[in-house]
Amino acid sequence: MRLLEQAGYRCTRAAASLGCWDVIAIGATDVVLCQVKANYPPGKQELARMSHFPTPATHVRKAIYVWHNHDPDPEVTYIS
Repeated sequence: MRLLEQAGYRCTRAAASLGCWDVIAIGATDVVLCQVKANYPPGKQELARMSHFPTPATHVRKAIYVWHNHDPDPEVTYIS
């Protein structure tokens, strides 16, 4: 959330991560739906669920942030 807020987004965290997305970030021109992982990307089933999550055709990005041990920044992947 810190990285997105520094980039000008307003963020909210999904409590207990029960949904498809851990963080929803709303900016002036777009929305970023984020899944946050530690060390490993999501598995095939979870990735498929995120890929098929319905969104408007424009101005919404689906991102996976993978934080590897001891790295200061995450590995960020965008999915369609």
